[in-house]
Amino acid sequence: MDLKPSPELYKETFPYTSLPRMQLTDETVPLSLPEKIWLTDTTFRDGQQAREPYTVEQIVTLYNYMHRLSGPDGVIRFTEFFLYNARDRKALIRCQELGYEFPKITSWIRAKKEDLELVKKVEVEETGILSSLSDYHIFYKFGWGREKTIANHLSIAEECLKQEIIPRCHIEDCTRADINNVVVPFTQRLMKLSEEYGMPTKVRVCDTLGLGVPYPEAALPRSIPKIMNAITSKGGLPSEWLEYHGHNDFHLAVAASTSAWMYGASGNNCTLLGIGERAGNTPLEGMLFQLLQLRPDLRVETKIIAEIADYYKTIGYKVPEFYPIVGRNFNVTRAGVHADGMVKNPEIYTPYDFGQIIGRAPKSVVSQYSGSSGIAWRINDLLHLSSGEMIDKNHRGVLKILKEVSQQYAEGRVTAFSDVEIMRLTNKYMSEVVALSSRQAEPLVPEPIVEGDY
Repeated sequence: MDLKPSPELYKETFPYTSLPRMQLTDETVPLSLPEKIWLTDTTFRDGQQAREPYTVEQIVTLYNYMHRLSGPDGVIRFTEFFLYNARDRKALIRCQELGYEFPKITSWIRAKKEDLELVKKVEVEETGILSSLSDYHIFYKFGWGREKTIANHLSIAEECLKQEIIPRCHIEDCTRADINNVVVPFTQRLMKLSEEYGMPTKVRVCDTLGLGVPYPEAALPRSIPKIMNAITSKGGLPSEWLEYHGHNDFHLAVAASTSAWMYGASGNNCTLLGIGERAGNTPLEGMLFQLLQLRPDLRVETKIIAEIADYYKTIGYKVPEFYPIVGRNFNVTRAGVHADGMVKNPEIYTPYDFGQIIGRAPKSVVSQYSGSSGIAWRINDLLHLSSGEMIDKNHRGVLKILKEVSQQYAEGRVTAFSDVEIMRLTNKYMSEVVALSSRQAEPLVPEPIVEGDY
């Protein structure tokens, strides 16, 4: 271990007075995708640092959703809890009482002996330990120097092992740490403790400031591929004991997290809907979609993702309308060209079957760009017309509706047309078509599209 008395701050990469630099090298590392990969969750820990605290009942409800989403293959292996107040401890115990195998319940503590006492009381098998290893933290936060800081972190890990609790060392600010001279030797010493006690000693690489990049050609300490490779090949840590924790400050959370899998980590730590400190954490549902693309044999009921998003709506969280997978606009087209293609074959403009995978079929919203194709599609959808009854874009009534829609936009309208408005125009110009819907087994009761809603 390099015991240099002054900090290594990588100022050529992190100048602070300007954006971080993307340093590239001629060196790369080989792909090393583990046979088994999975997700872990920190919704009730890091996810609570960016919003008002969850109630006990909300935590129990979300944990039940996670269990269902985890499925029979346990794709969400662990979820972690704070222990510092009675509410979080009560929620943890309530979730323990459910008796689920997945996600397993773990805790999170600082590297302090008094915090370990809290872990003992809740009787979890594993706990995360905040293990800050960048010189920014070692010299500026602790003021201890490298050896004293590392010795402190290792001592808490060993205390866990003595209590037969698996330690999971969270290497805070790892993407600004000295990987070869601090992180690797720290990992090696963890492995010696593992051998001594006959128990796993896990590591979570924490990209605390979202600085990690997914490129194997990037220089350390920002390259997630190179960090994963160093910890597994030089540090000797098995892939199944290694996970990655990302933040989205530079819009790279999903890409960087996926690269962690590709280069040696079995686990990826996430939060539901990416809710987390500052710009958020790696979104769990986004990584679930990455996981299923890499391991399509895993058994997961993906429609539960939409249920989770709907539940968040009931507890006061507004999912951004352009949010992938479950945002209000993820399955909506306003463009006439797209609508025309969707009518001909939905595979032209959709990457997968939205209705089957998420439970939300593609839909159109009538705007100034919809044209006759978009209007026809919306009417067919609203009236639940069968294939033999569907109208096309050249229908006389559709063209009349288009003329009135276009006129309103010419006069200054900027908002999309609600379903109620489209139904009103359809009754005005196409009453015979509306009559067809009355023959459906379940007559349609149209609902308006509310701005900001799904």
